[in-house]
Amino acid sequence: MRRSLAVVAAVTILGGGTTRPSLRDTLLAIPQTAALGGEGTRAVTGGQAFTFPMANGPRRHQRPFSFGNRLFNTNWVEAPGSVKAFDGLGPLFNRVSCSGCHTHDGRGRPPETGQGPMDSMLVRLSVPGMDEHGGPKPHPAYGGQFSERAIRGVAPEARIRIRYEDVPGTYGDGEAYALRRPSYEIADLGYGDLGKDVMLSPRVAPQMIGLGLLEAVPDTLLEGLADPDDADGDGISGRLNHVWDMAKGAPAIGRFGWKANQPNLRQQNASAAEGDIGLTTSFTDGEEDPEMNDEFLGKLTLYTRLIAVPAQRNADDRQVRQGAGAFRDFGCAQCHLPSLTTSDAALPETAHQTIHPFTDLLLHGMGEGLADHRPDFEASGSEWRTPPLWGLGLIETVNGHDLLLHDGRARGFEEAILWHGGEGEAARERFRNAAKVARDALVAFLRSL
Repeated sequence: MRRSLAVVAAVTILGGGTTRPSLRDTLLAIPQTAALGGEGTRAVTGGQAFTFPMANGPRRHQRPFSFGNRLFNTNWVEAPGSVKAFDGLGPLFNRVSCSGCHTHDGRGRPPETGQGPMDSMLVRLSVPGMDEHGGPKPHPAYGGQFSERAIRGVAPEARIRIRYEDVPGTYGDGEAYALRRPSYEIADLGYGDLGKDVMLSPRVAPQMIGLGLLEAVPDTLLEGLADPDDADGDGISGRLNHVWDMAKGAPAIGRFGWKANQPNLRQQNASAAEGDIGLTTSFTDGEEDPEMNDEFLGKLTLYTRLIAVPAQRNADDRQVRQGAGAFRDFGCAQCHLPSLTTSDAALPETAHQTIHPFTDLLLHGMGEGLADHRPDFEASGSEWRTPPLWGLGLIETVNGHDLLLHDGRARGFEEAILWHGGEGEAARERFRNAAKVARDALVAFLRSL
């Protein structure tokens, strides 16, 4: 039986007083390769780069993957529809399909003018307090997220407008830059006043690659990486978010979502089906005849588990190699951990892989600049899960934009880095004060992922 890397690294003291490397140091020592997604990596580029199944999959998964892909792209209709299996839309919804937000399995963005509907973005909301499982307390009239669309005869909940304010800054060498700070106006409320204590959190849709690999990272490894009290004194904590597993009826470690508020992909998909499209599933309390049945939910989940990670491009380019060094020297790798390992998994494609997602899947305080002031289970209003960086260099090719961070405010990698505060402030300042050649090299490395 193979021993988990987390278990191997858990013993820290050797005879004679010698200390073994910490788990984080052990993972940092793993050489990075261009096969970012392990043995299932695909050497693909272009507009469909995020749509391929993992390269190491057995033949028996080809048909269910294709059917899951069909479900992901299906436009659901309001009931009764000509095909009962695909009706049940709404009555409130954001989009009619999964791919409506995750176009080509890629990344969403804010509306181009800030005034149009949120086609690949949403706004979560809650009021002070917690629900019965320790999660955000839904608004009594509007629930847990706004729906800008509705079926015939039903009023949409609201229309959301975004405005941006310029935030000027200067690099250490005197070069000027400008960030943009968003603010949100909720207009045309369909179901009454929001009240003064409502908390809002805008979120763009993330890309879909490599999710099954992240699901297969063992809990023991994440527990070994967590340093909630900053015991090593490096200024980086990293906390687990303990959330509610609806199938088990018990707390579990969260790893999906911008604040790690979902424990697994099945629950993530069921929550998105209900919240974004208005489809009930077997996760819905008291639902005996769900609009998305368990067979469909299972195949959709298999699909989301098996989407391949594209290989790194130009890994041997001199500037890219210099940028990889800067990524570590600046301290980016402390949270965006380059390497993780997976353990036993239900799907052979995702089991026992060494992967390079550039995340530790933990919560980190990112400072006031990025705070949404909305707790989510144990995540505070300034904490976010470290987002994976694999595939970000292809977002512009796949989705036609380079807007980054949880709300799409950052126009490219430089602005995303410059928004880092809190635990990311030291790395940001090393980047901001570095020579332009080093900054450009870091961006070239990020674009290669």
